[in-house]
Amino acid sequence: MTHCMSHPQSLSMSNPVHPRAVSRRTAVQAGAVGLLGLGMNHLQALQSADAAEGEGQPRQSAKSCIYIFLSGGLAQHESFDMKPQAPDTIRGEFSPIATSTPGLSICEHLPMLAARSHLWALCRSLTHSSNEHSAGHHIMLTGRSLLPPQFNAVKPLSTDWPSIAAIAGVATVPRNNLPPVAVLPERLVHSSGRVIPGQFAGEMGSRRDPWFIEASPFHSTSYGAYPEYAFDHQHRNKPDNRVFQAPNISLSHGVTRDVFRHRVDLLDQLEHQRQMLDRHAHVEQFDLYRQGAISLLNDPTVRDAIDVTEADDRTQERYGKNSFGWSLLMARRLIETGVNLVQVNLGSDETWDTHGNAFPHLKDKLLPPTDRAVSALLDDLHESGQLDDTLIVMAGEFGRTPKISHLKEHYALPGRDHWGAVQSVFFAGGGVRGGNVIGASDAQGGYPEDDPQTPENFAATIYQALGIPANAVWHDAVNRPHQIYYGNPILGLI
Repeated sequence: MTHCMSHPQSLSMSNPVHPRAVSRRTAVQAGAVGLLGLGMNHLQALQSADAAEGEGQPRQSAKSCIYIFLSGGLAQHESFDMKPQAPDTIRGEFSPIATSTPGLSICEHLPMLAARSHLWALCRSLTHSSNEHSAGHHIMLTGRSLLPPQFNAVKPLSTDWPSIAAIAGVATVPRNNLPPVAVLPERLVHSSGRVIPGQFAGEMGSRRDPWFIEASPFHSTSYGAYPEYAFDHQHRNKPDNRVFQAPNISLSHGVTRDVFRHRVDLLDQLEHQRQMLDRHAHVEQFDLYRQGAISLLNDPTVRDAIDVTEADDRTQERYGKNSFGWSLLMARRLIETGVNLVQVNLGSDETWDTHGNAFPHLKDKLLPPTDRAVSALLDDLHESGQLDDTLIVMAGEFGRTPKISHLKEHYALPGRDHWGAVQSVFFAGGGVRGGNVIGASDAQGGYPEDDPQTPENFAATIYQALGIPANAVWHDAVNRPHQIYYGNPILGLI
């Protein structure tokens, strides 16, 4: 498991923390986690919001969000905005099917979602100006249409805008000992090995990076919902032997359970020393560090939430015994366990980048496991009564070109290229009115024709669902405020 520090020090309503107090407290906490037999990477992941921040200040009741990210860019024509009346060079090979909502049709290869249209809505008019992968990722993962001045497409920078996940980690209140935000089952890494910008905390500082649960090993040329639906965009025949598994949350070598419990007792002594050193600072955060470490090792619900391949066969079959199904099952369990926002990367970087061989790969490899897993997620949240309090959003970094193309030097069959001008975004839960459609694209599916929406509005919709006030800000290391909202929630969804 890769652990990155999720350390929300301050919102607009929070109390300032003296830098020297933070330094002394952190030093003691580092030693405390070491006593538990956990490494420094665990300390980083277990950073939680200061329980004392914002005391006496009003808060909106926080809800939850699952952000399903389709890296590579889902084609709107082959999913939620089909154009059956367009010429064959635009409409593609798939046919529309009716949904449970009169007058609403989607792709024939999403039959399970079609039957559940009363639970979800669409925005068919989200638009931004970039057709480049890294820029598109940064735009849709941060909710900011303009790139930062020093943006670098080949690597993340400390001057990048903070991701939506990182903002949520700062601006929402943890509901238990776990970090408030998680990203799974992997970081987004290009086939070349370069890490995609936009998924981290950027200018907020790496201490506020989201908690990354890396259950899916990197593979440079294999994509999709392995092992059942793994594929290669270009058929390079590189074996894919990946195993999806829960990260190993275990005690360090030589630390038995009895020793662990003894060391927990020793933490009481450390707490007393810490109070002597830092009696004027906030004291609650030390307990959150300690209890967070203990919960990861002792709370079976935490382990069960992550170790989804050990779920009962019926549950795994409903979601799909593959990386897509396991990822969304893990997201649902983490939300139930108390995590506020879970970003699920459905497939490694550019899995949905269907430049070529698009129609067989979408039909056979991409749409079926997505249809099954998202439908199972909707069913479980709906039946448990959690759907009203859990917003589900699904988007990629952009859509695909209206016109079908064929890059014969790379692909045996045609596909579509990058297209930031319009994409369809899926919404469910969190009060979203089912069967609803916001906006429209033109007759060719190339540009918004009605009610264009921006990434800023998309992000604002998530922030509102999480209960983040419209005037909330986060503070940097020198206590300068930075706004969170750069747009307005999409009207008409709720």
